Amino acid sequence: MAETFVDGRAGIDVGLVRGLVADQFPQWADLPVTPVEVDGWDNRTYRLGDRMTVRLPTAEGYVAAVDKESAWIPRLAPHLPVRVPPILGRGRPGRGYPYPWSVRGWLPGVTAGRAGLADLAGFAVELAGFLRALWSCDASGGPAAGEHSWWRGCSPAHYDDEARRCLAAVRGEFDTVRATAVWEAALAAEFKGDPVWFHGDIAPGNLLVADGRLTAVIDFGTSGVGDPACDLVIAWTVFDGESRRAFVDAVAQDDGMWARARGWALWKAMLVLEGAPAEVTAADCRRVIDAVLRDPAW
Repeated sequence: MAETFVDGRAGIDVGLVRGLVADQFPQWADLPVTPVEVDGWDNRTYRLGDRMTVRLPTAEGYVAAVDKESAWIPRLAPHLPVRVPPILGRGRPGRGYPYPWSVRGWLPGVTAGRAGLADLAGFAVELAGFLRALWSCDASGGPAAGEHSWWRGCSPAHYDDEARRCLAAVRGEFDTVRATAVWEAALAAEFKGDPVWFHGDIAPGNLLVADGRLTAVIDFGTSGVGDPACDLVIAWTVFDGESRRAFVDAVAQDDGMWARARGWALWKAMLVLEGAPAEVTAADCRRVIDAVLRDPAW
């Protein structure tokens, strides 16, 4: 039955989650299990009662995050200005589901992408504060960037072949001379600082908001210790104009960091555009690429 899960989400449903909880956490067996309204791709998440969630990796490549988050989120949490997911239990494979999984505390709020933020510049400053706090956490013994983080925190050079292929694919649609210059500047801006904690997926779906304020950051599955430039991609995916300037000023990083961040943003947008499953996704990717190429630094 393990083969059911090789391609990801098939076979993960309310019945499976209810059974796993009953088998391994009988104290919570009577609590209702319901899918969350907005789910991710790397993991499936279900509400467990009113105060907990169950989170299950959808494929082998996401399994390393279970133990990583269980070990490190509790150590990072006291040093961060907003809440992060409380880890309440680690589940074992069972009932045909082949991976470890976790039980976490529920964090209230809505994702930033659905919040309709009135003060985007203020939100940008709050997010910058979170990032600076995360980057300042003690990185001793933390997991060095690599396969477990999908190479976030490493040099963008890891994706050079892929980026070159994408640059060829968008020729005629964008200024690929300019785009190539952005990418090559990212490669040239070698990270020479001390490795620090990074989140690796600072995106609207991982930022929780209440009353217009950043209240929590979730999904540390791609986190690790290395170059935090990947955490700045949101400067082009979400922020623009005044809010981008506020973010740049508040996060206070050097030109090399921003050069690598532009490279990360360009690579990811081109990659997703290449296989965009829906027109709205393609439009978002084009918007990000255009924003990177119009950046005043270039």
